[in-house]
Amino acid sequence: MEHYVNFAVEKTMELLAIDSPTGYTRAAEDFVLREFSALGYSAQRTVKGGILIDLGGKNADDALLLEAHADTLGGMVAEIKGSGRLRIVNVGGLNANNTEAENCRVVTKFDGVYEGTLQLCNASLHVNGDYGSTQRKWDTVEVVLDEPVGSADDVKKLGISVGDFVCFEPRTRLTKSGYIKSRFLDDKLSVGILLGFAKYLRDEGLTPERRVYVHVTVYEEVGHGGAASVPAGVTEAISVDMGCVGEGLQCTEHQVSICAKDSGGPYSYEVVQKLIAAAKKEKADYAVDIYPHYGSDVEATLSAGHDLRHGLIGAGVYASHGYERSHVDGVRNTLLVLKGYLF
Repeated sequence: MEHYVNFAVEKTMELLAIDSPTGYTRAAEDFVLREFSALGYSAQRTVKGGILIDLGGKNADDALLLEAHADTLGGMVAEIKGSGRLRIVNVGGLNANNTEAENCRVVTKFDGVYEGTLQLCNASLHVNGDYGSTQRKWDTVEVVLDEPVGSADDVKKLGISVGDFVCFEPRTRLTKSGYIKSRFLDDKLSVGILLGFAKYLRDEGLTPERRVYVHVTVYEEVGHGGAASVPAGVTEAISVDMGCVGEGLQCTEHQVSICAKDSGGPYSYEVVQKLIAAAKKEKADYAVDIYPHYGSDVEATLSAGHDLRHGLIGAGVYASHGYERSHVDGVRNTLLVLKGYLF
């Protein structure tokens, strides 16, 4: 299994290097389509932009759908200020508190990409006596462009306009001790895990008893990623997304998390039981938790009216929606649960 763990981490890091805030995901879509196709699977882009992959299997009338997402948090230009700075709004649940002083890229619609930094307005401590007491909100921070601009007209001449996407630097690192640190592990780590699982099936020549599909969605961070493109015959859907790590929860970054309930309500009792049984069978290190502030692709699938059972697993991720951290052990344990669930 170690070969597939390493492959999953490698593909995760490649995908993390591709900017993909919700709504600006074409390059990430291309990567996912290319990588699953290179493994020999039938993969196609949906009209909405997600990638639907058929991993094969015998019983198409009792099929399993695995869902992960390649879209991330980000920002969008809301105003070009007279000073030449940019006011932005968040895309998804990005928080101004933990993006301050982060490098970013402004993607124009027709005129290329410009670098900048998100800073507190009047960011110099030697000048601003209220620096420490100022609440970080989207109207108290701004993008400072790394261009010689001093007015709104200067910025507009660059081709920057309202509605341009702002992509934040992921700062991806893999430590010698096996920790994976980056923005946007939610949920690119799970896409890497599903690529690793697909490679495992192909290399080992395994055919599941039930048909297995993967849907890599691109609108999860705004709530409707998994609302469409469910293949006929699917009776169960499992979101492979980040597992929560924090106070009041059992999971660590080294484990696979099995979610029993989140803000959308309980997950299927039958599916949760089978996931736990799979973890025990494979001797995977796992934790069962209730997530207090969380929603998943598979809940969007149910809300869209699809009649199926649902579940949620994922490698433990600390500092969600910030500078996140997981571990290769969590990747391994998630792969083991997927293996145990199907074989």
